[in-house]
Amino acid sequence: MELKRVDHIGIAVKNLEEAVNFYETAIGLKAVGYETVEEQKVKVAFMPCGDSELELLESTEPDGPIARFIEKNGPGIQHIAIRVDDIDKALEELKEKGVRLIDQTPRYGAGNARIAFVHPKATGGVLLELTQRM
Repeated sequence: MELKRVDHIGIAVKNLEEAVNFYETAIGLKAVGYETVEEQKVKVAFMPCGDSELELLESTEPDGPIARFIEKNGPGIQHIAIRVDDIDKALEELKEKGVRLIDQTPRYGAGNARIAFVHPKATGGVLLELTQRM
């Protein structure tokens, strides 16, 4: 599996507008795009930071994964995404190694990327996203 770099860090927030305002005014980052991913019940703001970006995530539904994450853990880092060249190959390699996956096949996420999640029980507690940019 060829890992390219950390693609983004996903941060669960209660209020996307307030979070964007903080990162823009206090830190100096700029939001370059917003998107709603209906399948994942989330609104997203992208904020480039060096070779990577912050992905701020606000739940659009009280039963969405981000809402459940915040209810259990509070706002904060929800996942780390690693960019791969070939997500299908990466998933096959992980399956062969017996790694516990949330997604057996890729799905589409924000930014029209193909994504798949590795279960936190396999990574020592970190939700790891593999992402292939299209």
